[in-house]
Amino acid sequence: MEPLDSSIESPATENEVPVNRWKTYGIHLGLFLLTLIGTTFAGAEWSEGSVVGMEGYGWSNFTAGFGFSIPFLSFLTCHEFGHYFTARRYNIKTTLPYYIPFWLGFFPLLGGYFFPSIGTFGAVIRIKEQIKTRWHYFDVGIAGPLAGFVVAIGVLTFAFTHLPPPEHIFTIHPEYEQYGLDYADYAYSEPRDQPGIAFVMGTNLIMEFYKHVIAEDPSLVPNTFELVHYPWLFAGFLALLFTALNLLPIGQLDGGHIIYGLFGPKMHKILSVTFMLMLVFYAGLGLITPEHLNGMISFRPDKWYQAPLYFWFLNIVFFRIFPQWQQRLMWCLGILALQLSLLLTFPGIEGYPGWLLFAFLLGRIMGAGHPIPLQDEPLDFNRKLLGWLAILIFILCFSPAPLQVVELGVVD
Repeated sequence: MEPLDSSIESPATENEVPVNRWKTYGIHLGLFLLTLIGTTFAGAEWSEGSVVGMEGYGWSNFTAGFGFSIPFLSFLTCHEFGHYFTARRYNIKTTLPYYIPFWLGFFPLLGGYFFPSIGTFGAVIRIKEQIKTRWHYFDVGIAGPLAGFVVAIGVLTFAFTHLPPPEHIFTIHPEYEQYGLDYADYAYSEPRDQPGIAFVMGTNLIMEFYKHVIAEDPSLVPNTFELVHYPWLFAGFLALLFTALNLLPIGQLDGGHIIYGLFGPKMHKILSVTFMLMLVFYAGLGLITPEHLNGMISFRPDKWYQAPLYFWFLNIVFFRIFPQWQQRLMWCLGILALQLSLLLTFPGIEGYPGWLLFAFLLGRIMGAGHPIPLQDEPLDFNRKLLGWLAILIFILCFSPAPLQVVELGVVD
């Protein structure tokens, strides 16, 4: 139970309520400004490698980050206010969006390399009362992804119709100029004196459509290794990724609300748990690699700890989804056994470990369940159409491996 506000518990003077209201507005505005600053710093880091504190860093370096922060925060804001205004339409008590700033500059990762954040963990609104009907859950849940998706399409349309010339990459990586426009054939594979990493962006069906249909000149489309240096493209891709994450049909994510509205509580539970299992199964493929030694399946002696550590992690992820330890043990062993069997059949197959962090957050914080409203009536035809449209949007936006870190060659 949430504590009551003090102004409700005791008589308030005429000035007390506005003071409390403005204090609350100040918190929301302050978080937004911190998020704007953080995403602007991050945008400059990603697009041109400008790091706060580096020699020569100035106002022009900071403002370069607006090319990322403005389109990305436009998407994020429209997504959250889609939820907010829909909730307010039904007189559901809710807060304004809480933006979550998260910027640490370049921090050490991967044995001495550095990895920049995007300046935020997103934003949330808080529903302050029980939602009473299934279609209220559905409408509030679907409004955010639909509003954000419209903005994401607008950002990508602008990005792909205003691509700079191919030589733009030489302003970011002047060392590529020696190779000419065929730099991709040499720059990433040749040995180098200093270690380095590259961030390779994934793709999805919408990105492929824009690359091959919307872009007027295919030669202007950047290499996937360099897409992070094109802020509008990067912001648009992240907008699609965040849309897909929210539309995952798991628990109380927006996608969970949508499948609950479409199919009801029983099918929601089945689909939610199924997709959670599929996500973990795909994410963990290749983390534990069996080997054939003298006709027997074993693991490298120096990697003996991997299997028990991974099994322990799975147990944590599924703790809320399968509360009974016997059932949890069965599913953890089943996933591990199936992954090893697939690896023995198709050696070298890999999933995307990045999804394990998301699965961990879902499993430990949210779970796979969904609250049952007071009035659990089926949706009307128009809402069902919107629900299937949201499922289609999820398919179009989903990227199996959204961001990969590739280590570049080093001369011994």
